Amino acid sequence: MTDITETITRFKAVCAELNCKPCPYINRVLEKEKLDAEEHREMEGDYKDSMHMSLAGNNHLMTNTRINDQDVQVLYKTLYNNMYVTSIDLRYNHITDEGAKAIGKLLEETPLLRELNLMCNEIGEAGAEAIARALQINESLVFLRMNGNKIGNKGGMYFAQMLQVNMNLEQLDVGDCDLEQESVIALGTVLTQNQTLRALNVNRPILFSHQEECTVHMAKTLKVNRTLREIHMQKYDMRDFGATRLAENLMGNYTLRYLDLSCNRITRDGTFELAKFLKMNTPLEILDLGYNRLEDDGAIHLADALTTFNTNLQTLVICYNNISSKGLCAIADCMKFNMGLQAVYIWGNNLEEPAAIAFSGLLQTERLLPKNTDVRPYVVDGITILSQLNHHIRRHYYWKPSYGDDVPPPKT
Repeated sequence: MTDITETITRFKAVCAELNCKPCPYINRVLEKEKLDAEEHREMEGDYKDSMHMSLAGNNHLMTNTRINDQDVQVLYKTLYNNMYVTSIDLRYNHITDEGAKAIGKLLEETPLLRELNLMCNEIGEAGAEAIARALQINESLVFLRMNGNKIGNKGGMYFAQMLQVNMNLEQLDVGDCDLEQESVIALGTVLTQNQTLRALNVNRPILFSHQEECTVHMAKTLKVNRTLREIHMQKYDMRDFGATRLAENLMGNYTLRYLDLSCNRITRDGTFELAKFLKMNTPLEILDLGYNRLEDDGAIHLADALTTFNTNLQTLVICYNNISSKGLCAIADCMKFNMGLQAVYIWGNNLEEPAAIAFSGLLQTERLLPKNTDVRPYVVDGITILSQLNHHIRRHYYWKPSYGDDVPPPKT
């Protein structure tokens, strides 16, 4: 099956075979793709050779219904051995373990599927097992997002086992999946050997210890791993001890580009150790420390490292860190000397007038572009004030920089 017309024909045949009414959402997406393919042929003079099938359940412009397990079964039979659909977005639907088993079969039998988004469905550990086992066979998928599915500790272990075998997957999101200490440590252990995975999200594990074992194991992984470019470690209850272990082990890492430590409990002491790491001028380009406890001293430590020692960091996030004018002005001043730092996000701190004036100056001289920050200055009765912009690093994900225009990932 090589084009949209054959895919639509197969979809209708499967619905007739299973004696079920065609899902209007799927049918509408396929018909829209047919029109797009015809337009592409008219403009480009050749046939469109691939399709991204967007069936997100939160797309209110397309539908008021959501994909369920029966619809997934129809999709599996429709896309069996399909050579046209290379990407599927099924986030925010009602897919359970039964639907996940059909997705597992699809992964085993569809040779060109490269991206699969299952974020925020109702998949548990049985569904995780089916998908993970399928990925031990699959040789095409490079992107998998399971975020928000409560696969639990066993589900996380299944994915750790999968990474021992699969040498094709490059981006894995198991954040907010209720992983526990054992599965997080298992993932870290596997990544000391896996040479393929480039982006990993393990946000918000369910931890019952204050010894920071997960942070320590991930730190040891990053010390020896030479392929990860991006890691998200939000909500680890990470404190200064964990931040210190992480900084110490990152000293010798020359591959990581994006480090997300937001929503933790790092204070000035942990930031001091991270600043030592920044002074090593490793290739790190994005550092997210939002929603921690840096305060002025932590911001000053970062500013000191960025002023004279670091030339590679391009994006710094320090939102909601109880930083006042002293720390924010230090960050603003460092940008006058560090020409590599392009984007800074500061909303949620104590944005007093000295800080407002400092960042207003950066914006007026275009040293800091409006698209690269989350604040905008305005003047009321002669007083400079900062307002919030709806800009944030999280508008991009998985090794797409939040600064500047959207561009393809760098070749590494």
